[in-house]
Amino acid sequence: MTPRFLRGFWKLTWLETKIFTREPMGFVGTLVMPLLVFIALGRAFSLGKPAVAPPVDMPFNAAILAAVLIAISAVQSLTAIISIYREGGILKRLRSTPLSPVTIMGAQVVVKLGFTVISLALLVLAGKRLFPGVMQVNVFSFTLAVLLGTFSILSLGFVLASLVPTARFAQPIGALVLYPMLALSGLFFPVARLPHWLEAIAYVLPVTHAVALMNGVWDGSGWSAHLVNVAALLILFAVFTAISTKVFRWE
Repeated sequence: MTPRFLRGFWKLTWLETKIFTREPMGFVGTLVMPLLVFIALGRAFSLGKPAVAPPVDMPFNAAILAAVLIAISAVQSLTAIISIYREGGILKRLRSTPLSPVTIMGAQVVVKLGFTVISLALLVLAGKRLFPGVMQVNVFSFTLAVLLGTFSILSLGFVLASLVPTARFAQPIGALVLYPMLALSGLFFPVARLPHWLEAIAYVLPVTHAVALMNGVWDGSGWSAHLVNVAALLILFAVFTAISTKVFRWE
């Protein structure tokens, strides 16, 4: 990487950071909504509170759900911003610069991963403060798992962002693709309980492997027990990134 490339990359990254903080859907969806979901579910199931009656058994991990929502919100924000750029002719102007699609998407990834770390930090702080009996997890290892999962899920967002023509369709198309993946991820019930054809689809989706890895870190089985999921996340990232560079539309 040349110094000129790095200067352009970091300038674009800083610009995208400022744009992201001004984009309500991305900022609120990434930083605020997952935290509210986590707190609301935690209080609903009386997590971490000593009481006369035992707390209700939660059918899924609220922290992992919130972490996946952080990733999905980042992808929706990515899709929306790139489609706004395309519709407004900004991508067309960027095309005349030395910036490549990889550079543009790379700046988006750095911004989204940065805000993912901030959002996850807020989540952990809230969990330790409000539900001290729940957040008994290696925070560093869990953060790495969330970042790897977000990294891979974002690569699917690259494909969506490369194809969605206008901002009008960005949010509904993003939701239509991403939220069914959450239902198939294994967070709410084991993937093995799905019909065989749905199970096959689930295993080629990054959210499924991200949830499996996060669950493994959470329950203590660790990364070594989920090397297949780690490999799948990396492979899916490479495949989706390759597809997005081929189908990326400047106009």
